[in-house]
Amino acid sequence: MRILWLKTELLHPVDKGGKIRTYAMLRELRKQHHVTYLTLDDGTAAPDAREKATEYCQEVITVPFSQPRRGTLAFYADLLRNVFSSLPYAVAKYRSSAFRRAIAEAAASGRFDVVVCDFLTPSINVPDGLGVATVLFEHNVEAAIWERHASVATHPVKKGYMREQWRRMLRWETRECQRFDHVVAVSDADRDTFRDAMGVSQVSSVPTGVDIDYFSPTGVARNPHEIVFTGSMDWLPNEDGLEWFCEEILPRVRVKVPTATLAVVGRNPSPRVKSLAARHPGVTVTGTVPDVRPYLERAGVLVVPLRIGGGTRLKIYEGMSMGRPTVSTTIGAEGLPVHHGAEILIADGAAEFATAVAGLLADPASGDALGQRAATRVRRDFSWDGVARQFAETCASVVGRLSSRPT
Repeated sequence: MRILWLKTELLHPVDKGGKIRTYAMLRELRKQHHVTYLTLDDGTAAPDAREKATEYCQEVITVPFSQPRRGTLAFYADLLRNVFSSLPYAVAKYRSSAFRRAIAEAAASGRFDVVVCDFLTPSINVPDGLGVATVLFEHNVEAAIWERHASVATHPVKKGYMREQWRRMLRWETRECQRFDHVVAVSDADRDTFRDAMGVSQVSSVPTGVDIDYFSPTGVARNPHEIVFTGSMDWLPNEDGLEWFCEEILPRVRVKVPTATLAVVGRNPSPRVKSLAARHPGVTVTGTVPDVRPYLERAGVLVVPLRIGGGTRLKIYEGMSMGRPTVSTTIGAEGLPVHHGAEILIADGAAEFATAVAGLLADPASGDALGQRAATRVRRDFSWDGVARQFAETCASVVGRLSSRPT
């Protein structure tokens, strides 16, 4: 197939969940298909990002783009203007007439079999009537994320803002999912939400994968009382979950395991995240690290205490592939075909979560057994080559279905 892949950023550095999923998927797809990667470029990617794009596509086309930097006066002015819009800000900020023209021109060239819109955000620039099969690749149910933001917000102004953004996102996401020829979700749970709550008839799921060769134990010495949390530390669901863990869960863990420590590993820690290390003894915030694997391998437990989010959790698969025992909330593991007590422990309340973590720290042999069951499962079922093959088969079926329609 000839695939036109739409994105709002170049992928390097490949340093957050959405980028990792896209990079791994495309790296496999380009082995059998021709991929043209059409993206916005705001100048914040790595200096060699365009050159390295050949790792995941045969052709890259960039459209210059700029938006206000977070925290600036221009950023807050942009937010204020959005108050009078019907669009969710997370989508509206990516509007680009140049990107829209580039998509229309590429589709009109007759070179492509399918257009894949990667994430909901580029969809604002995808014209109707392209004359090419269109697939919306949804990494999350975006409306669900905003609904959960509203549910955990405590300040009345913030809660009101989040509720309004949720309502806007729900309207927009429903419309877009119905507008594309097909929607690909990353879990059966998300697929069912799109179908049942948004009325999307043409929807299927393709699971998340993991690089099982890269995420493989290397013999790093274990620190059985170290807890690790990994992810992008400027993402609101991670900030919220980490703060909840440090304030409500970690003190309970230390009652049972006084030597327990927490390593917070990930890019761009926000001031809110950095302050946790100052306020809670035994908490270390690393910031960006060149390789997350040593932190995963040496940890006694990987924790995913998310209360907000959607899609699937790459961090859980990575930890599973490294043979690490994981404790997650139901939301944190949402969408993953794993089972409590088999490959992972699920706990939702602070006391329950703390009991699960402390139990694994106090009994490393039990944690190792759980981790090994997890590694066996993920290596058997979730390598990227099989996942990408399933994605390609889905796209091919959409192309075939549309080409067989009477004209």
